[in-house]
Amino acid sequence: MAEPFEFPVDRTAVMLFARSLGDINPVFWDPNDPATKAAGGIVTPPTFVQSSAHWDPNYALDLTRPRKGPAPAHRGDAGGGGLGRGLHAEQHYEYHHPIHPGDTLTVTTRPGERWEKQGKRGGKLLFSESITDYTNQDGVLCVTARSVGVQTEKAVEQ
Repeated sequence: MAEPFEFPVDRTAVMLFARSLGDINPVFWDPNDPATKAAGGIVTPPTFVQSSAHWDPNYALDLTRPRKGPAPAHRGDAGGGGLGRGLHAEQHYEYHHPIHPGDTLTVTTRPGERWEKQGKRGGKLLFSESITDYTNQDGVLCVTARSVGVQTEKAVEQ
């Protein structure tokens, strides 16, 4: 299980994330828009929580950040895994409570289920899921994300 970490939600990051998706909905950037006021203030777009990876000190796929030691090895849990035999298979989000700029989310990840299916060219397909909870500073669970990775038992035969 990964160590929990904090993810501060910044208004500028929310706006830039929405713009990067081409979403110009004012609820993601304009505090004076009637829709924003009805939502209780600026909210984050769907999937915004994925940007928490920028705050994860052990995020194995980011090789650009400064580190005190070597980059952590990829754990193989729901990201597909190493050896060139894995891939990200699914991502699911369950939204429980709105996230607003100014919130500080605690991000906790735990292993989920594991299962196998027989593949046609790479042997068994080994599936694993990882469940990540995003809880705000008031202890309210905001989002649960479930990621599924798959790894082949052996290299795919041509």
